[in-house]
Amino acid sequence: MPIMDFLTRNANTYGTELCLTEINMDLQESHNVTWLEYELIENNPAGEYRRDMTWKVFNEKANRMANLLLKRGIKKGDKVAILLMNCLEWLPIYFGILKSGAIAVPLNFRYTAEEIKYCLNLSDSIALVFGPEFIGRVESVYNDIPQVKLLLFAGENRPSFAENYDRLTANCCSDEPEIAISDDDDAVIYFSSGTTGFPKAILHTHASLMSSAITEQRHHGQTRQDNFLCIPPLYHTGAKMHWFGSLVAGSKAVLLRGVRPEWILKTVSEEQITIVWLLVPWAQDILDAIERGELKLEDYKLDQWRLMHIGAQPVPPSLIRRWKQYFPNHLYDTNYGLSEAIGPGCVHLGVENLHKVGAIGIQGHSWEAKIVDESGCPVENGQVGELAVKGPGLMKCYYKDHEATQAVLRDGWLFTGDMARKDEDGFIYLVDRKKDVIISGGENIYPVQIEDFLRAHPAIKDVAVIGLPDKRLGEISAAIIELKPDMECSEEDIRTFCAPMPRYKRPRAIVFDEVPRNPTGKIEKPRLREKYGAVSLVAAQTGS
Repeated sequence: MPIMDFLTRNANTYGTELCLTEINMDLQESHNVTWLEYELIENNPAGEYRRDMTWKVFNEKANRMANLLLKRGIKKGDKVAILLMNCLEWLPIYFGILKSGAIAVPLNFRYTAEEIKYCLNLSDSIALVFGPEFIGRVESVYNDIPQVKLLLFAGENRPSFAENYDRLTANCCSDEPEIAISDDDDAVIYFSSGTTGFPKAILHTHASLMSSAITEQRHHGQTRQDNFLCIPPLYHTGAKMHWFGSLVAGSKAVLLRGVRPEWILKTVSEEQITIVWLLVPWAQDILDAIERGELKLEDYKLDQWRLMHIGAQPVPPSLIRRWKQYFPNHLYDTNYGLSEAIGPGCVHLGVENLHKVGAIGIQGHSWEAKIVDESGCPVENGQVGELAVKGPGLMKCYYKDHEATQAVLRDGWLFTGDMARKDEDGFIYLVDRKKDVIISGGENIYPVQIEDFLRAHPAIKDVAVIGLPDKRLGEISAAIIELKPDMECSEEDIRTFCAPMPRYKRPRAIVFDEVPRNPTGKIEKPRLREKYGAVSLVAAQTGS
């Protein structure tokens, strides 16, 4: 069963009910008006602050998109790319591509023009739907993507080199396209984070999409009464696959454009949100704002908020302990996943396992997980090895990269490149990325362990630990520390704080700087290595 059948079912069963709301906080604040006042503004050239969509309209828009593609010669198996910010058009376009039998190719909205060109060419995309934020980037590579025969522009002030998505789809039939699609048909190409160079193209089937939807709904128990707040980018597997739980349940969701703590709590309150998926920095910002007195919880209606879950990166236990102080009634879950395993869920903590905070959890619904040594043999509990997962959501391959596929897919298992250990109860703890492990003087140092320790410091907002070259030890550990606003801290303060750690784990270099993260919340360690790798930090090593 393809996942589009859920959309058709919802349109037939709950057609007049709202399913998606887009809220643009930047737009509201730019006009300095209240929510209700904004709805009264006429002829606003910047667009609308709040937009709603019913299940019936959602399905009709997806069908119109599918029929437009078919009318323009797009065939089953052709690739159609999406380059949009989160917006109300995003999901209908995505589902329209799937309904046409074509393969959807979501693109990272932070891609440079060169990366856009690279991904379009690598994926063999022959059509692209893009928004106003990307006119300049698309125009600059227009002559270098000759295989892209159809350029659709979603927005106002259409550039001359593209066609109007709204006008063309409005003139297309809203009936279901008669395209036979099986679970084994190719469905989507997602791109890896690209933290080690240009991203890889990850090909998934319709069976993968369906497995992610079922897994998400089983893990978090979405019902018709839930309302999911979606903040992370839809181009990534994380946000979309969590929304799939709402699709299965036929429940509402809100797309929030903006991540300020006050915006998140205001939306939760006004929209009666019940489920929120946060990234670590956003949860940290909310707690910091509460503790600075900038947010007062009594100003918001939050009793209906039942679940807060986090994914995309290791979660410091100290963060969740702080969260529960202010939100004691929240269920909490953490989700581990990767695009090669169709996003979150192959391992998850489970809301019933709060006593195991710090672990990424156990194997998810319909998944298997094991920790293995270099030869692929399982290691004993407590020992560090590479995490491997197996389940119905595994990628088919890295598109057009047989060698890379063979390196990670072996005997039906995906070798994730993440180092982990398992405790006596079977719970898995992420230690670090295999490529991020620091080998200093023959000792393996796992940056995540040091980062978790340092995040307990009251002045630290964020931290990244990286390895830097050292003539004597091979590598040394360097802590890049981002302080909370208006907080002061010295290197000596950090060294004193780290004194309880084993000597070899203490960071040899300490640098105060911003910690860069990508849109999915992952620390961009290659950027930090490039920035500091050639810098002499010998002076900072003294006293370590």
